[in-house]
Amino acid sequence: MKDDPASLANLHDIIVPGPVPLWPPPPGWLWLLGILALALVAVLLRALVHWQRNHYRREALAQLKQLSTTVTGAQATEREQQQGLAQLSVLLKRTALTAYPRAEVAELTGREWFAFLDQRGNTRFSGSLGQALENATYCSSGSPLDAEQLSNLFDQARRWIKHHAPAPEHVAGETPAQ
Repeated sequence: MKDDPASLANLHDIIVPGPVPLWPPPPGWLWLLGILALALVAVLLRALVHWQRNHYRREALAQLKQLSTTVTGAQATEREQQQGLAQLSVLLKRTALTAYPRAEVAELTGREWFAFLDQRGNTRFSGSLGQALENATYCSSGSPLDAEQLSNLFDQARRWIKHHAPAPEHVAGETPAQ
């Protein structure tokens, strides 16, 4: 009976193959890893460019913070307050000149300047805040601002610096192509 090929005695156990190794992965996984690596590099480069383009904002916010502590301090005199508000006006103009083309910003003064700030940064300079800033900057005999007005003025300036939308064709620190 041993010679019978159909005999059950001739059966052997099934040989199970070994586990599939994790490395090297199949080509599909290699493609997927390559695409994910390229996407990660693109995201990191975009974040780096965004961070570099907003360098002027970080500098302006640091100067604004320093200016705010100087002007709103309890020991600030009327003259220091007036000088600080003049510096605030200069800081806003310099920041705007960095973010927008010079031809669009440089000539703006008074109500036009405050309307520009309000349009680009969703602020409220066109009302009494702008007038108070202008009076404190250019009128030496103007009455000093109270703590609430100063706080509101610096809050609006901070808001504008943080949230204004720069001109899309104008890159901070570069002159636009002509």
